[in-house]
Amino acid sequence: MTTKFINGIEYALTAEELAEEQALEEADDARIIAELPSTVRASRDRLLAKTDWMANSDVVMPEDVRVYRQALRDIPSQSGFPNTITWPTEPS
Repeated sequence: MTTKFINGIEYALTAEELAEEQALEEADDARIIAELPSTVRASRDRLLAKTDWMANSDVVMPEDVRVYRQALRDIPSQSGFPNTITWPTEPS
């Protein structure tokens, strides 16, 4: 943003306002990057939770579900983590 509106009138931002705007954007970008691993893990955990009932001792877990759950647990060790994730396909 290089302009602002005050009472419906457009004004150019001062150099100080531009610098402040840029600093806020950089801080927001840094926060998003810092939170990305947690966000990916939370998504992974939700997917694991959908199959948790199959991990009960009285349930025989199908092999495709076991492989799927392991692939979900391995997501943080992927070489592109957290920026590039190869999500496993959920078994049907």
